[in-house]
Amino acid sequence: MITDIINKKRLGKELSYHELDLFFNGYLDGTVKDYQMSSLLMAICINGMTEEETFALTKIFIDSGDTLDLSFISGTVVDKHSTGGIGDKTTLIIAPIVASLGVPILKMSGRGLGYTGGTIDKLESIPGYRIDLSDEEVIHQVQDIGIVITGQTASLAPMDKQIYALRDVTATVSSVPLIATSIMSKKIAGGADKILIDIKVGNGALLRTKKEAEELSSLMKKIGKIYQKEVRTIISDMNTPLGFCIGNSLEVEEAIRVLKGEEVGNNLTKLCIDLASELVCMAKAVLLQDAQDMVLESIRSGAAYQKFLDLVKAQHGDLTKLSVSRKYKVIKASDSGTIEKISAIELGKLSVALGAGRMTKEDSIDYGVGIQLLKQVGDMVKKGDVLAKIYYTKLPHLQDFKNIFLIK
Repeated sequence: MITDIINKKRLGKELSYHELDLFFNGYLDGTVKDYQMSSLLMAICINGMTEEETFALTKIFIDSGDTLDLSFISGTVVDKHSTGGIGDKTTLIIAPIVASLGVPILKMSGRGLGYTGGTIDKLESIPGYRIDLSDEEVIHQVQDIGIVITGQTASLAPMDKQIYALRDVTATVSSVPLIATSIMSKKIAGGADKILIDIKVGNGALLRTKKEAEELSSLMKKIGKIYQKEVRTIISDMNTPLGFCIGNSLEVEEAIRVLKGEEVGNNLTKLCIDLASELVCMAKAVLLQDAQDMVLESIRSGAAYQKFLDLVKAQHGDLTKLSVSRKYKVIKASDSGTIEKISAIELGKLSVALGAGRMTKEDSIDYGVGIQLLKQVGDMVKKGDVLAKIYYTKLPHLQDFKNIFLIK
């Protein structure tokens, strides 16, 4: 029966709710093995899924665990998700801003997928930070300080947690139906009233074309409607890394600089302001411009950074012990001219080679390694100028950096 289901999807046929339920719950209880699930996931990646299959699979994911009821929390509870990108640390910035403005935010995040770093990996670079809060702890904390960023609790969409890890190491990440199912099952089980999805598009993202992004946007809104959740989406560029830092501890440090108002005008700061403003607009039912004014004031006043400190303290993190590798190598410009391109995907590959990401499910993360860019697209450089610093524990073989920095 299991092989029949794999073969049916291999031939591009639609699977019934019963077949999907049998296969995916079989994987959860161990009767379906990794190699069998990998085969089905690959068949889904190649042949896609109908909307009905996607709706069915989302329900199966949700029903694999509990759902949180947050109706007792005063105010509109919001949630935000990003489909992931190189240098994407937006959650670390947006959540404290929104919470500082009296909008409760409960964020259950995941680990890295492929070359895209995960929010949980970044937070775990803060020694002591707990990402394994129970449902009761989540509810108490969002009531107490209005913000939680944690890993998926064991009882919420546990099926997604297992499938998520397998997709990462079987080249089955970039599937619109699987992305929609993964995101929306967590969001709906998490209990938020309104959900904002940042859909990344480009060579450093899971999705490479705007058409795929629009397809995903439409699908997630339809799933949200089924469960009576307002879902909005923003499609953003991921051909160039987001911000200046790639790597877990480095990205936490960069997020702190943005929250302190020390990073102005770059693509990371601009996107965070846009996303936070959209969330405040949704939650408070105010004009987008008014929401943006509130967001900017939260950063200027220090309220956003203080809320980040409250979050870290509540989840037992110690920022004084955050560390970056002391070893680093500088990358210098081989030519003079203007930087026309900085390849997000190549930097993502390099970060994984350094140890900032995973090649297999069992790999551990080296939190202190990564890349710090010192130049942006559009900057004029002279031959010999430092373009980036590579922080490492064990330096891998470094390729020609001309495929990362295009200077003309």
